[in-house]
Amino acid sequence: MPRQLTDAEYQRLLELRTGLRHFLRWSEEQAAAAGLTAAQHQLLLAVRGHGHPAGPTIGDVAGALLLRHHSAVGLVDRAVKAGLIIRHEDTDDRRVVRLTLTSLGADILTLLSTTHLEELERLAPKMRELWP
Repeated sequence: MPRQLTDAEYQRLLELRTGLRHFLRWSEEQAAAAGLTAAQHQLLLAVRGHGHPAGPTIGDVAGALLLRHHSAVGLVDRAVKAGLIIRHEDTDDRRVVRLTLTSLGADILTLLSTTHLEELERLAPKMRELWP
């Protein structure tokens, strides 16, 4: 049986979820202002933030973005066509295709990531109040 929640806990949960939704809406607007969809922004971040030095595979990106493989393929196809990322063979296993950012993709991601980190720093005190 779940424990009884207080009114204050419900209010904190609401404020947290509302804050997250505002941040995500703001993020979508920032991506649009940079000429990207929110999904393209997330794709660029998934490619750049992946730990493998040669870049992620499409499967890695699908996992990071919570997409089915075929949906990730379509997103990657559109990003390649837009000049944001490139596909290349893995140097150790030619059957594996890896993804890397183009200079255009890297420049746009740097701009977006800088503004996102600034916004998160601005929001951090409020988030700490909600979830100490």
